[in-house]
Amino acid sequence: MKVISTERSQVLGARVAASLGVELVDVKFSRFPDGESYLNRSGLDDQTIIIGSITDNDALVELLLLIDACDTSENTLVLPYMAYARQDQRFKDGEPISARAVARAVSRGVSRVKTINIHQEEVLSYFDVPAEDLSMAPDIGRHLQQMELTDPLLLAPDEGAARFVADVAAADGWDCDHLQKTRHSGDHITIAPKSLPVEGREVVIIDDIISTGGTLATAAGMLRVQGASRVDAICVHGVLTGGAYAHLCASGVGQVIATDTIERACSRITAADCITRSLQD
Repeated sequence: MKVISTERSQVLGARVAASLGVELVDVKFSRFPDGESYLNRSGLDDQTIIIGSITDNDALVELLLLIDACDTSENTLVLPYMAYARQDQRFKDGEPISARAVARAVSRGVSRVKTINIHQEEVLSYFDVPAEDLSMAPDIGRHLQQMELTDPLLLAPDEGAARFVADVAAADGWDCDHLQKTRHSGDHITIAPKSLPVEGREVVIIDDIISTGGTLATAAGMLRVQGASRVDAICVHGVLTGGAYAHLCASGVGQVIATDTIERACSRITAADCITRSLQD
């Protein structure tokens, strides 16, 4: 077995190879003068773990080329982050189901797929091969233990993320809750935990994705007003578009922490252990 990765997931690929104790395949990436992608890999074994986050259109094309270049082996595809996964149904007539289109495209040439905290698990049914979603909740829980917080309150940004946050909280029996938006008038809205008070407590907002960070920044400001001694933010996928990281910091968030499903400067939690556990089961 060997591990190979796209250019966007090279750090995570190297970490998974080291964790598995197998060789990392060398790949050279370049572009033709007209902008088309090109890659060339070194030798494979009978089984290959292909690791590639789809962060944008170029990353999707690169992943498709890499899968095709590995046609001499049996391949397991690990999609740490899958763009287009949020378009998982047709909302208007004439729209594509983008998650289905991407899932079908990357299914060719692989025997199974593993995703990480995909936005909706229903997307797994769109792959043409067996697909499994892995959770980073235990790994985020371990990272929180290392932060040595005092009686933290873990908050989901909405009810939909509450189950994931509860799984994180189970690592050490921490209190957890979810934020609830209350409209008091046409232009007066408050965001607060549904059940538990935050006054004097260290609060960690946890979500699967931080994209623009707008709602989270508003929530952080309100939590500080409500008496939280500190507000941090942790996510699995740090999309962080439109200056989201700076916006969150400017809004009073102490730390913004992501995993390396998307490789960022704030990727302080690795998905390598999560992937390795799954591959060794």
